Amino acid sequence: QVQLVESGGGLVQAGGSLRLSCAASGSIFSINAMGWYRQAPGKQRELVATITSGGSTNYADSVKGRFTISRDNAKNTVYLQMNSLKPEDTAVYYCNADIQPTWYNRGYDYWGQGTQVTVSS
Repeated sequence: QVQLVESGGGLVQAGGSLRLSCAASGSIFSINAMGWYRQAPGKQRELVATITSGGSTNYADSVKGRFTISRDNAKNTVYLQMNSLKPEDTAVYYCNADIQPTWYNRGYDYWGQGTQVTVSS
């Protein structure tokens, strides 16, 4: 069993900050790339940020300079630090990870349950 558990979502005023966490647990052999996605009501799910196993990062243009993705490999955890939040950032945020379980020789794509982020003005 492998699962991703997210935390850190909530309500925040525009201009505020929030940090999301997502911890992977279970029968994990290795974790490759990890990322954060979000989906606002009536919109497509979009990629927010990714981070490779080596620490290389990529961001959506809409969050560059405001969000920072990081990971702690010792804790199998990925973080998303969100600063200068805007109402347009309101969405359900999902973490994603390419994880190779101990019982298989290839990576699987795993998703967290999602955490709501609401930014008020």
